Amino acid sequence: MKKNGAGMPGQPTGIGRRKAIGFLLAVAGWTVAGGASAGKAVAKTRKFGVLEIADGVFVHRGKHDLQRADNYGDISNCGFVVGQSGVGVIDTSGSFRAGGQLREAIRRHTDKPIRYVINTHMHPDHVLGNAAFKQDGVQFVGHSKLARALAARGERYLSAARQAMGEKAFAGTEIVLPTVTAESPVILDLGNRQLALLPQTTAHTDNDLMIRDETTKTLFVGDLIFSGHTPALDGSILGWVEVLKNLGKVEANRIVPGHGPEMMKLGDASKPMLRYLNAVIADVRKIIAQDGTINEAMARAAQQERERWELFDDFHRRNVSAAFAELEWE
Repeated sequence: MKKNGAGMPGQPTGIGRRKAIGFLLAVAGWTVAGGASAGKAVAKTRKFGVLEIADGVFVHRGKHDLQRADNYGDISNCGFVVGQSGVGVIDTSGSFRAGGQLREAIRRHTDKPIRYVINTHMHPDHVLGNAAFKQDGVQFVGHSKLARALAARGERYLSAARQAMGEKAFAGTEIVLPTVTAESPVILDLGNRQLALLPQTTAHTDNDLMIRDETTKTLFVGDLIFSGHTPALDGSILGWVEVLKNLGKVEANRIVPGHGPEMMKLGDASKPMLRYLNAVIADVRKIIAQDGTINEAMARAAQQERERWELFDDFHRRNVSAAFAELEWE
């Protein structure tokens, strides 16, 4: 475990839509919508619902949508775990406003201090709500490669989010770098309740981190698992397949995917992912072997998956492009 900044109580015991702005978030696996008119309509304040999926484990289900003014980046799952002496937050949604609503949901359920904000990976729909928790004096926690990734892409994430949501919905949003990082498995203590941090090798990104509540064996897998929503590749497609195969070795009673329902069984969640990724790999390899181009691959590869995933046209071509760039050098 690496730590930057001042300590605090309870510290670790170890450790097709709008192309112009869409390109900026495409490097993160995200596309945006709304264009020049994105800031005209801002969602009305509404209750940020959470579901208690196990004792003391709460999850908010994000929409399957693109980042825009009327959802203020609430397009991914996030949650929190309540221990005897504190709370651990896992991902914070896609804007300061959405993160603030998550914080309000926590306060509806407990007045225990929020100790940690843990990010499963770098993508803006999972980290741009972090700033809403700065007032709590928390430790921000992530993979050992998270800080570097956010430092490299943060300004582009912010610029694209501002254009997608408009100034009113975007207000207060900023990049918050981790103060604690994990290069190998470590434990966070919430008071008679432990969260195991499980860093992964390059898969969905190069900074994927799983979090397991050791009391209920609930495993937050971030975007290693998409359900319904088309996966977004920003790391290694071969590495992603390997990580998913190895997930079966991780003890878990239930998982929380980055996109999809609040909880799933691991086997039910990983099979569609492996089918999709392996279909992309097989078709891209075949096209490369036939001296086909990347454009041919984007048009033809894994089209049989189209009807099985939402937002397919917004993410699939980029996945094929990334896979082609990786596989052509095999």
